[in-house]
Amino acid sequence: MSELNIEKLIELQKELQEQYKGKWAPVCPETAKSKLLYLFIEAGEAADVIKKQGDDEIMNHPATRKHFIEEMCDTLMYFNDILLCYGITPEEFEAVYLEKHARNMKRWTSPENV
Repeated sequence: MSELNIEKLIELQKELQEQYKGKWAPVCPETAKSKLLYLFIEAGEAADVIKKQGDDEIMNHPATRKHFIEEMCDTLMYFNDILLCYGITPEEFEAVYLEKHARNMKRWTSPENV
């Protein structure tokens, strides 16, 4: 099985967009706004599983766990669509993500933030 990294995720999302080209809205900045709204809807569906089923169900019951993961995958797919809409490459994303992570690692260690 291949590693699922940001590059692979974006590649898979491009493949999905190509499959439905002409049926789905085009991948462009104007479409990103609606993609972001759909991302929020999918995140809400994941939150709904947490609210209605609870942590124990997600942790210990395969069907509920799979449903929750599917909703998280839907959220991630819309996230990747937004990256595609703005032409954000895996390399750009990785660089900014790692930079942000480094800042966050130091954020609460300075005396003024403790």
